[in-house]
Amino acid sequence: MNDTSSHTTGRKPRVAVVFGGRSSEHGISCVTAGSVLAAIDREAYDVVPVGIAADGRWVLEVDEPGRLAIRGSDLPAVDGARSPVALMGAATGTDLVVTEPASVPLVIGEVDVVFPLLHGPWGEDGTLQGMLEMAGVRYVGSGVLASAVGMDKAFMKVVLQSAGLPVTPGIVVTRSEWEQDPVGCRSRIEDLGFPSFAKPARAGSSMGISKLHDAGEVEAAFDEAFRHDPKVLVEQSMEGGREVECGVLGTFEGPPETSRPGEVRTGGDHEFYDFEAKYLADQHTEIVIPAVLPAETEQELRAMAVRAFEALSCEGLARVDFFVMPDGSLVINELNTMPGFTPTSMYPQLWASTGMSYPELVDRLVQLALRRDTGLR
Repeated sequence: MNDTSSHTTGRKPRVAVVFGGRSSEHGISCVTAGSVLAAIDREAYDVVPVGIAADGRWVLEVDEPGRLAIRGSDLPAVDGARSPVALMGAATGTDLVVTEPASVPLVIGEVDVVFPLLHGPWGEDGTLQGMLEMAGVRYVGSGVLASAVGMDKAFMKVVLQSAGLPVTPGIVVTRSEWEQDPVGCRSRIEDLGFPSFAKPARAGSSMGISKLHDAGEVEAAFDEAFRHDPKVLVEQSMEGGREVECGVLGTFEGPPETSRPGEVRTGGDHEFYDFEAKYLADQHTEIVIPAVLPAETEQELRAMAVRAFEALSCEGLARVDFFVMPDGSLVINELNTMPGFTPTSMYPQLWASTGMSYPELVDRLVQLALRRDTGLR
């Protein structure tokens, strides 16, 4: 793709912040977008908020970050009744156009970079990235392949294992397998052992996850997981393991950087880091940054995070989640190509502890996207 017009006309780069989407993580995406809209440097960038409603409609959202905050336990949502927008090819690039029925399309202007803040399927999984590649629009974060593999935890394990990285042992059960051979599926789950976790293979924000203490809890756990995904991953519980996370961030030259790691400690009624513990006020969840680790363990963990990032061909940003076992060994739980991105989310907190503020982090990601072409690279 040719250089965007902002490089030749002197205007500010136009950033379309895209959020919402069709997945069950719609509300979390909106919260993330509110934080980015509040932090992005308006003197450096022309910012356009674009919402994707739960039914898939693209709309021109109001630029009011406060509207996108969590209210108690209520998550915000995109207003699907607002003016529809579309990306349309133009002679010099790709324009953002308002397409009201029975009205002449209104060209807002050329989009230089999209900041896709969608979580889950139909956004984080390579679908939106593929559309932006076809449109020739630069965007923040990983490309189609890394996004798709990073979304599907089962395939992620295959890629990480092939790179020689340790992952949590697990099996995959599809809805059709469960319906056609429930006895065989139960046998495989029991062979894996208890306790274990059943989780949607292609969801995030800890939605649909259940801890299985015995065979009697399997059916209810699968009912919950299948609400989010017809493909379920069952993993051994890493009993005694500490949950430690590490941020990875692209650079303009050379290998990616890593943050100091942080540890998640859950307590009270939470046996694991579930949705409520992550996003809703909870006095029993403790975040320790930096995690208290031996120097050699932290060094190994950060190096392993880079290996995981590169094994999936990630770009821009990722958060790699580990279990630090009682004997000091490391096991990768998963890699997230679009981690939670509010100022209180783990990924920005990790970088704040490492010396990079939230606005600086947002700016780094936009600049990385502006300097990267679409297409094969």
